[in-house]
Amino acid sequence: MPRSPLALAALTTAAVPGLDARSVRGGDATGDYDVAVVTAGDGTLWEVRAPRTPMAGAALEAEMELLESLHLYQEAGVLPFGVPRVAGSALLPEGGRAVVHKHIAGTPLEIESLRPGPGLAADLGRTLAAVHELPATVVEACGLPSYTAEVYRERRLVELDEAASTGRVPTPLLRRWEAALEDVALWRFRPVVVHGDLAADQVLVAGGRVAAVTGWSDARVADPADDLAWLLVAAPPEAVDSIMEAYQLRRTELHDTRLVDRALLVGELALARWLLHGVRQGLPEVVADAEAMLADLDEATREDSA
Repeated sequence: MPRSPLALAALTTAAVPGLDARSVRGGDATGDYDVAVVTAGDGTLWEVRAPRTPMAGAALEAEMELLESLHLYQEAGVLPFGVPRVAGSALLPEGGRAVVHKHIAGTPLEIESLRPGPGLAADLGRTLAAVHELPATVVEACGLPSYTAEVYRERRLVELDEAASTGRVPTPLLRRWEAALEDVALWRFRPVVVHGDLAADQVLVAGGRVAAVTGWSDARVADPADDLAWLLVAAPPEAVDSIMEAYQLRRTELHDTRLVDRALLVGELALARWLLHGVRQGLPEVVADAEAMLADLDEATREDSA
């Protein structure tokens, strides 16, 4: 059962001794977490996150360890953006911990407002490149997943088979995706550290630059296309070149000639994953939304082929 903002405020004061909580508001809950923002007596804003499930609790434990390492890279100037820094935690009655950190200033990225040139679009490219340049041991030491390119391709194939078994994916899309996943040359990449769940509300912007990146619970060593897919699909086409140019200039050993092709494919496959989420969780509105988007994509790809 979701925790109330007041219950989360109580956890905040338990996690950070001396914190004088004056008010609280519900935060943007993501995944299997309850979130609230607490205002202290001195005006400081604190964010508290509590897992709803044991699996989310285990992911949060790994994320806490990862954030400590990422903060060191930020202080060293390797990462050009902020990350949450855990200030304390409080044990939960059912097991696991609630985690508290100072609320990071910034507004969620408005991806549709991106423009070409050396501004925010280029900064996004440099931001992702900096993440992808981190040593794999940063993630692996925290017990987070690490995949080879071949294993990752096989995982995608399994997901596609499951999506096909629902009978809700247009046949032409399935054929296109199967052909792409069987194209071994497309999947020759060097696995890197990826955020794994990037979205506009996890990229905080201030002063026309990326101020912070949050939500690291799905970090892993995997395909760099995972982090680029959402940008290349959702950003205005005129801004994509600026993103990719800055990204490529920041990478030191980038020999992935099919990266953009794979990122666009990953963006399409996200619709199949959304469908599977709705089917697995028994959410008819999600299933209907996914089916509508799949139908639109099928029509668009048919027009492109024509």
